[in-house]
Amino acid sequence: MARASGNALGNRHRFWRDPALPHLEARSIEDGREVCYGWHSHPTFSIGLVTGGVSDFRIGADCHRIAAGTVVLMNPDEAHACNPLDSRPWSYRMLYVDAAWLAGVEGETAFRPFAPPLSRDAELAGRLERLFGVLFDPDPDSALGSAGRAAAARSFFTGLRPALGGLLPTADEDGGHAALERAADFISAHCTQPLRLADIAEVSGLSPSYLVRSFKARYGLTPHAYQINRRIQFGRRELQRGRPIVEVALDAGFADQAHFQRAFKRHVAATPGQYMRRE
Repeated sequence: MARASGNALGNRHRFWRDPALPHLEARSIEDGREVCYGWHSHPTFSIGLVTGGVSDFRIGADCHRIAAGTVVLMNPDEAHACNPLDSRPWSYRMLYVDAAWLAGVEGETAFRPFAPPLSRDAELAGRLERLFGVLFDPDPDSALGSAGRAAAARSFFTGLRPALGGLLPTADEDGGHAALERAADFISAHCTQPLRLADIAEVSGLSPSYLVRSFKARYGLTPHAYQINRRIQFGRRELQRGRPIVEVALDAGFADQAHFQRAFKRHVAATPGQYMRRE
């Protein structure tokens, strides 16, 4: 059964999940004046729709002013931040999609990045808005069910690439990214453990100073920030399982629950409690 979490403050934070569709997660923000993010990334492909107001969308080295009707796209591990302008109202919806599932929908053996990072095409925005309507359908007697939601998602993503056009390069001609990928994989595999920069550098085969510069250029985050980001992703998965926040905080590698809560809010723009709460 699909479930949405929210709160009493105007439903500022609503998270939708369906155990039958683990490859999808959605969120809805109706009043984003105080919803602020630090630089972060997701292991998923992420696509969102601004439904009201304006905000700044930063991705890589670029900053875009986005308004109602804008569709934004973030490939896995692509650092970004999206924040309100001078506490002005804005609202949006986001969908986080497992990259392997999306590749399968497209008939590919591996995920292919999407480009460009945003679209102002009204037809695409309308299609995405209708998909969110299906996912967040509050009618408990809806005949859609998980199968109907899955079909709606597959239909949308089957037509996404043709609607966008463009493709980011997937190959590094000089093979320079291989060392950085080794570092990223090592951090991901050991994210909940204390890691020294020297250990990451040794795995990558790069000097510590060169690793920090090159890693940030490639992933938009320093190795340490990337590790914190991965810890937050670990925390989200564990919270979805219904585990107590304090246990998740310690298992994720944070000193205590307060440290976890501060980092979680910077990355998710919601507290762990808001993320878990059921309506």
